[in-house]
Amino acid sequence: MLGRLSFLDRYLPVWILCAMGLGLGLGRGVAGLSHALDSAQVTTGVPAPIFVGLLAMIYPVLAKVRYGKLGDVARDRRLLVSSLVLNWLVGPAVMFGLAWLLLPEQPAYRSGLILVGLARCIAMVLIWNDLSGGDREAAAVLVALNSLFQIAAYSGLGYFYLVVLPGWLGLKSGGVHVSVGLIAASVAIFLGVPLLAAVGTRAVGVRLKGAQWYERRLIPRIAPVALYGLLFTIVVLFALQGREITGHPLDVVRIAAPLLCYFAIMWTVSFCLAKALGLDYPRAATLSFTAAGNNFELAIAVAIGAFGATSGEALAGVVGPLVEVPALVGLVYVALYARGRFFDQPARSRPVDRALLAPRSEAPS
Repeated sequence: MLGRLSFLDRYLPVWILCAMGLGLGLGRGVAGLSHALDSAQVTTGVPAPIFVGLLAMIYPVLAKVRYGKLGDVARDRRLLVSSLVLNWLVGPAVMFGLAWLLLPEQPAYRSGLILVGLARCIAMVLIWNDLSGGDREAAAVLVALNSLFQIAAYSGLGYFYLVVLPGWLGLKSGGVHVSVGLIAASVAIFLGVPLLAAVGTRAVGVRLKGAQWYERRLIPRIAPVALYGLLFTIVVLFALQGREITGHPLDVVRIAAPLLCYFAIMWTVSFCLAKALGLDYPRAATLSFTAAGNNFELAIAVAIGAFGATSGEALAGVVGPLVEVPALVGLVYVALYARGRFFDQPARSRPVDRALLAPRSEAPS
């Protein structure tokens, strides 16, 4: 399968690692760059360059979604119920357990990781889903569901996992105050803006030029923007946090350990559950990546707002994408490997998209 990919797609992990290295180098080597990038913020703790990168990354993926088919996905109760349980019951509990198990004497890092575990992914997961050949319409429904639950439940769950549950278990922990407005603003910015742009593009494009032109001509032209947006976002993010990351290498390793365990556990459990429930490969991949990914933008913003920009909680949030990006890219390859070995039916046929890692119209390997 990998032999059929373009040079750019085949070495995507290399480009991501290079983007990380470039960002760290810029953050360490260019005086004042971090302050300049951070000076213009779209919302609390989230610089404008990151918003631009995320918009470029998410918009092309959402523009591919066939919104007329969302009703069919919403009727799949196995998928919806499984996603809710994995995202809002299993995920936070797994991160809580790993944080206390591996960082028992580091309350700041532990709290930061718990905040990451509570922030369910509503943005970058669309990239991982598309790269793995997941169901785009299903991903759009699950992302919308997570967005609503995030606004309604994040504050309460944060208080429960950082204050109430440790008290019940006789563990010492600290409190956190999270603004519902901050969460709603994060969801509106990182999902609402690109969603409106994508829906508008599809409506206007299909109306003026027709569906065939939109799918075969326009989408292939805008699709590569998603990869460029991903790499740009990584460079900016690591340029902003370069000194913090390189200045605490041992702490980064300690924070990374529970994160790696978390991604592996959540993805594997979700994938096996999807297989046991009889979901096809595209929806199994979608369920797995939406359950394993996290909204690190929201986690960082909340950590900064509640504990301060130089806090250990904020550093733990920053390490999140440092680990998540290469980990989930690796899981994309695992998903592609599993597609032809554990699923009888092929993924749904789609036009080949050279900007994405998985061909869309191939037979199962």
